[in-house]
Amino acid sequence: GTSRGEDDLTHKLSDILKANQNLQRYESDGSPAHVVSEFEALLQFHCATYMDNEMAGQPQALQKSGRPLKSIRARLKGKEGRLRGNLMGKRVDFSARTVITGDPNISVDEVGVPKSIASNLTFPEIVTPFNVDLLQELVKNGPSVHPGAKYVIRDTGERIDLKHTSGTNVVRLQNGWKVERHINNGDIIIFNRQSSLHKMSMMGHKVRVMPFSTFRLNLSVTSPYNADFDGDEMNMHVPQSVETKAEIKEICTVPKQIVSPQSNKPVMGIVQDTLCGIRKFTKRDTFLSKDLVMNILMWVKDWDGKIPTPCILKPIPLWTGKQILSMIIPKGINSDNLRHSTHPDGEFTDISPGDTKVLIEDGELLCGIICKKTVGTAQQGLIHVIMQELGPNRAKDFLNGCQAVVNYWLLQNGFSIGIGDTIADKDTMESITQTINSAKERVAEVIISAQQNNLECQPGMTIRESFENKVNKELNTA
Repeated sequence: GTSRGEDDLTHKLSDILKANQNLQRYESDGSPAHVVSEFEALLQFHCATYMDNEMAGQPQALQKSGRPLKSIRARLKGKEGRLRGNLMGKRVDFSARTVITGDPNISVDEVGVPKSIASNLTFPEIVTPFNVDLLQELVKNGPSVHPGAKYVIRDTGERIDLKHTSGTNVVRLQNGWKVERHINNGDIIIFNRQSSLHKMSMMGHKVRVMPFSTFRLNLSVTSPYNADFDGDEMNMHVPQSVETKAEIKEICTVPKQIVSPQSNKPVMGIVQDTLCGIRKFTKRDTFLSKDLVMNILMWVKDWDGKIPTPCILKPIPLWTGKQILSMIIPKGINSDNLRHSTHPDGEFTDISPGDTKVLIEDGELLCGIICKKTVGTAQQGLIHVIMQELGPNRAKDFLNGCQAVVNYWLLQNGFSIGIGDTIADKDTMESITQTINSAKERVAEVIISAQQNNLECQPGMTIRESFENKVNKELNTA
């Protein structure tokens, strides 16, 4: 027949009741004190193991099968417990996960979303006189065309699945109904990479629907996520109300997370290609011809249409990389105490031959090579200053502008490495030669002492093994 199994806690509660009734009965019967205290202890045991069945120095309460009972505490504690297993980490709806790929041409606060994902995830948009025409168009497109919609929800709560509505009988929308439309460009989502170790592991991004099947991510935002593109996967969560959207937009978006409150310095900076490029781009001997400058200016976001005066007029007009970079640094930024580039000669004077002092006046880069110390994640670096002086959006524009301009220039200029770059300098070569020679001398000494029979046998070795061991030791320490 079918037997009825109860939950562990139900068994435990019934044990408590039974123990309680027994205690009551023995007390009213006037039983001896040691018997009553025995039943008191049993009741105490059941009450205690109901709450915590893993107490030290306390026998565990067992099921009939011999398995320890699962107490209230056991339900809550640990990785698979209620908190960590079911609340902090759970499976959810309206989320997507796929491999990430780098894309230097999208904004820091955007995320490239595959079309297949965008036409599967939805946002419940409420129909108003302002959006009814747009939503009607989406409903007409249906679930299979992006941008489209998957469901219409009437004000009665009735759901209409748009898979089953054909072209002729399109649902006519009314104010107050809801349309579960596909997510589209500009929608705000939460993007996350596990392990989520700090709050910058979940940030708000704007959707940008793109072809192919991977999430696209700007290079500068990889640092807070600790992401790379060797096969990492990331998660996207779509908020399901305008309130949630507003919270993400005002609290979580990437620009608002540029400076971390944990260390009071930026967690994002210029990385990889752009960092290599920006150093080469701002060197004193980087000159750009007119045709290249005109092409580069097309990558400057808020370009006013005026070409700056060239710094060299004859024999041909030439512009420096510093001039172009100055068009990306926002006006109103002044700094003469920026962290500056280092030079082999250790120069730190104001106008040094190595161009180490970075000086910016009213957004104009006057001297200094820009490197990791200036546009990396350094405290009081350029990104930190822009963030403090002009706010998150200008800092975001600076990161985007640097990447657009410098990457285009690097594409034209190249960043090649030859055999010459692998040859060590004179001092290094001398120290290597010296080390090798001294090792050779020490080995020669060992050989001579072996030939003159002065070599001592090492414990547990023959004379030949001792010799080989000594020679190896000298060569390995060189």
